[in-house]
Amino acid sequence: MRVLDSFGTALREYESVSPEPSSSAVTTGPAGRLKATGLDVRGFPWIRPLAGDYAYNFKQVGELYAGNPQEPDAWRDAIARTQQKSRDRTRVAALLQAQQAERGAPPAARAAAARLADPATVAVVTGQQAGVFGGPLFTLLKALTALQLARRAERDHGVPAVAIFWVDAEDHDWEEVRSCTVLDAEFQPRTVTLPDLEGAGELPIAQLKLDAGVEQTIEALEAALQRGEFTAQVLADIRAAWAPGTGMARAFATWLETLLGPHGLVVFESADPGAKPLAADVFARELSAPGQTAALAAQAGEALAARGHAPQVVPNPDSVSLFRLNGGRTPIKKQGDHLVIGDATHSSEELAQEATASPGRFSPNVLLRPIVQDTLFPTICYVAGPSELAYLGQLRGVYDAFGVPMPLFFPRTTATLLDSGGTRFLGKYGVPFQDLRTPDESALNRLLESQLPASVEQSLRDAGAQMQQSMARVVEALPSLDPTLEGAAKTTLGKMEHELRSLHSKVIHAAKKRDETLRRQFVRAQAQAFPQGHPQERTLGVVYFLNKYGPSLVDLLLEELPIDPGQHWLITL
Repeated sequence: MRVLDSFGTALREYESVSPEPSSSAVTTGPAGRLKATGLDVRGFPWIRPLAGDYAYNFKQVGELYAGNPQEPDAWRDAIARTQQKSRDRTRVAALLQAQQAERGAPPAARAAAARLADPATVAVVTGQQAGVFGGPLFTLLKALTALQLARRAERDHGVPAVAIFWVDAEDHDWEEVRSCTVLDAEFQPRTVTLPDLEGAGELPIAQLKLDAGVEQTIEALEAALQRGEFTAQVLADIRAAWAPGTGMARAFATWLETLLGPHGLVVFESADPGAKPLAADVFARELSAPGQTAALAAQAGEALAARGHAPQVVPNPDSVSLFRLNGGRTPIKKQGDHLVIGDATHSSEELAQEATASPGRFSPNVLLRPIVQDTLFPTICYVAGPSELAYLGQLRGVYDAFGVPMPLFFPRTTATLLDSGGTRFLGKYGVPFQDLRTPDESALNRLLESQLPASVEQSLRDAGAQMQQSMARVVEALPSLDPTLEGAAKTTLGKMEHELRSLHSKVIHAAKKRDETLRRQFVRAQAQAFPQGHPQERTLGVVYFLNKYGPSLVDLLLEELPIDPGQHWLITL
């Protein structure tokens, strides 16, 4: 990997703001330079309020989880629980190593997978859907958080720990994974989209194979990206992973492993048929007590709602937390004493026996997937996004029912990456970070207005005040002459105020024309932070940042990115 020379001092020293919500979103450092700044997540409307309670008021929701990940004792307890749970570690390690061999994984990743055969080894797990070209930025942030936490657990608790990324590809949400958005040379969002693949929207993502159309999508990506010194290597890695004939899940896993495997990240393709026998007991138990998982999750959802947070999942009373794989993914429903799959009726005993004998025919839903995950792996902590944190809070009773230790849940790092020009602009003009999210030009107008010469702004204010005072005297005097003229005077005053406001707008317009540089700086910062009006980490693909800053960005963020819950980090590159 080439080293980006300018990264030596790219990340400024960190400064965290008060946990109390504040109207000031950005903190500037010495000499006007913007530091990497911690912003309270409770001030961000797109982040669920649960994330704020979880970080700052854990006791409010603590009964729904296995422990507070900000307390060392909680980690010690999670490690002890996990190490006491028996698992077929040899088979799990062999399964991972077989996947790695097929993908040609880096040595560090293979060594990490081999460590899982050790009964003392624990894991920090995270996961995400197999988004094209690596998915949005938060995918990378999840993986980096997991790697940092695994290192921390090993350092602080003297236990061998590895980070695992669960590639979730058994659902059929094609629209969720087929597109990637980047900024072009003019900082305009450009979205590239894979053409429909055979079976798209019906088959699980893991069963979809890339065809020749992927080459056109890569060409569209190349045209959208600003050409730079890292572009050729980034595109070569993309082409190597997303090659025609490769499965969508395999392409994503290969790319992620290329990026983070050298740091020891273990990538797991969860749809691997070889993994299903390791979860056969979970499947059989779910089918033997159909509806229990849904009932427990619904009960916990009510407890979550009682604490002021809407449940993420509201399961149907007749739902079973498994799908039947029969080409597509068919839900299993409970009807009386029987289970129904499509038009076929089965007994619980019949399907439980089938799950034991042929577990590859079944797939867990969102409520059972964590149980399968933590049956396979010695998970002490799962790195969760804000929405995941909500549904995981509905699963404590489910973990107990299956006899699986519930891990800790750590909110993934949330961050916005801006270039130095963007953060200099914010610092120089004192623009609150969240003002960049405003979809119209109101924030820009306020900024431009603040830059008007004081004499112009004061003159407009004085004119308005004098006009109101003078017309007020006229209104008072007119009734003695003709009471009917009072209304006309007030109407005249309204017209005069309207004209003055119109003049003020023309002044602002003139300021915009005069200072196009300021307008360009605002638009450029806005495009980076909130492309299309949405948070950067949810919108821009990882590939955009790799193309702009090079692969050394990953190395730097792994070493320097803060992972404190409750903070959104504004990072200068």
